[in-house]
Amino acid sequence: MGSTSARNDGDDGSTPEGGRGRAGHGRRELLRRSAALGLIAVPATGLLSACATGGGGGGGDGATAPAGEKTEKNPLGVKEGAPLEAFIFKGGLGDQYAKDAEADYKATYKADVKHTGTQQVGPKLTPRFAGGNPPDVIDNSGADHLDMNKLSTQGQLQDLAALLDAPSLDDPAKKVRDTIHPSTVEKGRHGDTFDVLYYAFTIYGTWYSQRLLESKGWAYPRTLDEMVALCGEIKKAGIAPWTYAGKYPYYVHFNLFAQIAKIGGMEKWTAIDNLEPGAWTSNDAVRQVVEHYEELAAKKYFLEGSQGLTHIQSQTAWNRGKAVFIPNGSWVENESAPTTPDGFGMAVGALFDGTGDAMPHGTLRAEPSEPYVVAAKGANPVGGMELLRIMLSRKHAQNFATKVKSLTCVVDATEGMSLSPGLASASKVFKEAGDHLISLQLQEWYPALTDEKIGGLTGQLLAGELKAAEWIRKTQAEADKVARDPSVTKFKRTA
Repeated sequence: MGSTSARNDGDDGSTPEGGRGRAGHGRRELLRRSAALGLIAVPATGLLSACATGGGGGGGDGATAPAGEKTEKNPLGVKEGAPLEAFIFKGGLGDQYAKDAEADYKATYKADVKHTGTQQVGPKLTPRFAGGNPPDVIDNSGADHLDMNKLSTQGQLQDLAALLDAPSLDDPAKKVRDTIHPSTVEKGRHGDTFDVLYYAFTIYGTWYSQRLLESKGWAYPRTLDEMVALCGEIKKAGIAPWTYAGKYPYYVHFNLFAQIAKIGGMEKWTAIDNLEPGAWTSNDAVRQVVEHYEELAAKKYFLEGSQGLTHIQSQTAWNRGKAVFIPNGSWVENESAPTTPDGFGMAVGALFDGTGDAMPHGTLRAEPSEPYVVAAKGANPVGGMELLRIMLSRKHAQNFATKVKSLTCVVDATEGMSLSPGLASASKVFKEAGDHLISLQLQEWYPALTDEKIGGLTGQLLAGELKAAEWIRKTQAEADKVARDPSVTKFKRTA
């Protein structure tokens, strides 16, 4: 998923890749005006919310776009020589992988490709959507993202069904849809329309240094209780058990939410995604998990000062051995590479077992991320879809894994590759989980709720300023407000 900078300029490269940090205060008035156009999501606090959100349909007829002859090698009918414009979020994943795919597009179709890499997708593209001249393909991530719910509802996003049904570059006998993880289609569909391609596949979990655990004789815990016990040993050894991005406390939700789903089951989590009354307060798994975090805070198992750290600062402290565990996504290996010591042995563990779990040991949160959209009213939407088809080839999926140490939605693309430690660990737990994978929608559909409102409560919880029961009550109240708010588009999932 995308990320944002905590600095006012928003282009320093230090972005919470899977998260939704705060925008600079200097842009607030501009962003409020942009929000009036319906293209940027700005919470009531004036701080930007998330990376990408869901949508509600859309697509355009592309009647004015150039069209070429459809052939076996050009199944979408790209017009040779027609320029293409790509607008790529340049966060923790960088944008070189996209440039590499663009180079292949340029060579194949003898076309100029204009590339823009930025962390300010929304502010830079809002006037262009309003003016009817958006770029063709967009990696819509970061805090300064465009609101895809509204874009989709307004018919600004291209229906990507043609992409799914096109033959893959690697095997023309296979459609693109048959080469990508099924959850990619599920997550990118809004209503009956598939209009967002989540290109990356993120493994969320508890990250740690394998070398550190082995050197201390510690084993990665299987249960919540074992984690608490191990934290006591770690603290006695003079190391903080945990750290986290306190300035963006929703990072903790990557684990906390998934842990609730694992213990309570997806049916009960679906009720939370669907904003059903009492979904938080009537779910015993919520109580178990939130009380676990309350206990960690009460026993001071978080690195002192974590509440004031950015994602980069918390990752740096973790890399330097000041803390053993950190909640994060698989982008962390690439993002923290500058401060990761040789032999660190970056690894990720699956979710912990609680009491009466609905899902088995080894269950993992793993889901599509990094949302790509094609502008229905762009100059060359067919070319935009073709660039995505190129990116979904085995060649470029492997290039992505090599360059940014992360998986893509292309199934088994890394088979036979020599993987970096973190990516190898992520691939291992992913395979071990089998079909026991958790994918959540709340943070995608309602980022202002999860990142600002619930995130604020989580920050208080981890600082020892809020009890679990109060966190649950207030979280339910915030969810109920969103459910009652007619200005917020609602979405439903069945599983």
